[in-house]
Amino acid sequence: MTAATTSAGGRVVPGRQEALDLFDQIRKLSFDGVGVSRESYGSTETACLEALVEWAGKRGIAASTDPAANVLFSLPDAGDQAPIVCGSHVDSVPQGGNYDGLAGVIAGLLCLKRLKDEGRRLPHPLWVAAMRGEESAWFGKAYMGSSAILGKLKPEDLALHSKRSGRTLAQAMASAGADVDMIAAGKPMPWVAAVRAYLELHIEQGPLMVARKWPTAIVSGIRGNIRHNAVRCIGEPGHSGAVPRWLRNDAVFAVSDLLMRLDEHWRVLLERGNDLVVTAGVMGTDPAEHAVSRIPGRVDFSFEVRSESTDTLEEFYRVMRAECDAVSRQRGVRFEFDRRIESAPATMDAGLVQVLLDTSKELGLPAERVASGAGHDAALFANAGIPSAMIFIRNENGSHNPAESMDIDDFMAGVEVLYESLPKLG
Repeated sequence: MTAATTSAGGRVVPGRQEALDLFDQIRKLSFDGVGVSRESYGSTETACLEALVEWAGKRGIAASTDPAANVLFSLPDAGDQAPIVCGSHVDSVPQGGNYDGLAGVIAGLLCLKRLKDEGRRLPHPLWVAAMRGEESAWFGKAYMGSSAILGKLKPEDLALHSKRSGRTLAQAMASAGADVDMIAAGKPMPWVAAVRAYLELHIEQGPLMVARKWPTAIVSGIRGNIRHNAVRCIGEPGHSGAVPRWLRNDAVFAVSDLLMRLDEHWRVLLERGNDLVVTAGVMGTDPAEHAVSRIPGRVDFSFEVRSESTDTLEEFYRVMRAECDAVSRQRGVRFEFDRRIESAPATMDAGLVQVLLDTSKELGLPAERVASGAGHDAALFANAGIPSAMIFIRNENGSHNPAESMDIDDFMAGVEVLYESLPKLG
C-alpha cells in the first residue's frame, strides 16, 4: 500500500493522503492555540468553507451556497434525479477537536471525487452538504444550519446572542450571507424538497467503539434532549459565621440538594430500563460577590436531559420541576428558568441502516448497531420525514476537546462503507 491509499477489510481505498492534507489544512485555519475553534456563522467557519470550496473547484466539483449560507457540493453532470445528500457540520466547539463534523464533509467530498475519477454514475446523484452552526456552544442552540434548511428556525432562536461576540444569531447569519427574512418566515430551503435520503458520517463521541475495537459502526438512533442554558437559584446571602443552618437560605446547598435528588431519580429510571443521561455542565456563584465567608445567595447552572424516548424526556423534566418546587419550599429559595430548548429523538431509517450494515459486512468490517448519545444534524432530517442514516467512526479520547483522535485508516474504512452503499440506494 502507498501513502495515498489504505485498506478497508482488505480492499484498497483511494484518497488517504488527500484526506490527511485537507484535515491538516482546515486545522491550521482554525487552530486557537489549544484546539480548534470554528465559531458558528463566524469568520473561522467561513474560512474553512472557503477552503473546502477551493479544494473542490480544483477537482472539478461544483459548489453553491443556499439561502442559509450552507454550501452544497455536486458533480456538474450528475443529472436531475432526486439526490442522496451526505454531509455534516463545519463548526466546532471552542477549543474543540478537528474531526467532529468535519469528517463527514470530507468523507462526502472524497466520494464525489472518486465518482468523478471513476466515471461512475449513481441512480440518484450525490450532493454533499457542508452545514453551518450545529454546535450549541456559541448561541445556546444546536442545529442552526440544518434547522434553517428545514424551515424550523424560530424568531426567538434568531434573537439569541453569541456568548463570544454578543451578536444575535440573525446578525451573524446575515453577515455570513444568509437570507434572514426567508429563514425567519420558516420557509425550507428550496433544495431540500427533492432530497431522497440523508447520510452522515461522524466520529463516535463516546468510548464504546474503542472498547469494542470496532473501526466503524452503524447508528440505530439519536438521543433527543431538553435543556435550559441558564437556571438561577436565588436564596439569601449572609455571613458564614453568623447564620445557623435552620435560618439559612443557601443557594449552593439548595442546588446540591436538587442534583442529588435528580441523581436518585436517574438511577431508578435506569434500573427500570429507561435510556437516560442527565448533566449540569455549567455552574457557579456570582464572582462579583462570592467569598469564603459569605453564604451564597445565588447560583447559576445549566440543565440537560437526553434520551431516545420522548416520554422519558418529558417524565424526567416534570420530575426536575417538581423537585425544584420541593427544594424551594424546604430551603427557602426560588428557581428561575430561561427558555426551554428541546430536540426530538430520532430513529434512523431501517432500510438505509440495513444497506450500511450489509455493505460493512461485505467489506469485512463490523456489522454493528450503536445508539448515538450525542445529537447530529441527521436527527433533524429524520424527524422531517427524510430517510436518514449514519456511519460512526471510532475515535479515541472522547470529543469536544482537542484530544480527539480518529485514526485515518478507520476514517477511510467508513468512507468506503459510504461509497459502496451509494449505488444500492436507487
